[in-house]
Amino acid sequence: MNKKREKLRAQVKSRFYYLFWGAATVSVFAGQLYVGSGYRQMSRSFNRIMDAIVVELVPPRGRHPMMVPPEHQFEDPIQYIND
Repeated sequence: MNKKREKLRAQVKSRFYYLFWGAATVSVFAGQLYVGSGYRQMSRSFNRIMDAIVVELVPPRGRHPMMVPPEHQFEDPIQYIND
C-alpha cells in the first residue's frame, strides 16, 4: 500500500509539471503572436511614410567654386605667362 501511495504522488507531481510547461509554452506562443502583429503594424505604417515621401533629383544650377570653368579648360597657359 505504501508503494502505491508513492507512485500516486509521483504521478500528481508529473501532472503539475506538464501543466506548468504547457502553460509556459502557450504564453510564449501568445507573446510571439503579439510581437509579430505589432511588427506587422509598424511595417505597414513605415511603408505608408515611405510611399508619401517624394524625392526629386535636380541637377545643380551653378558650378562648384573650386571647379575650373569649362570655357577655360583648354586655353593655352603660355598666353598668361607672356602678358
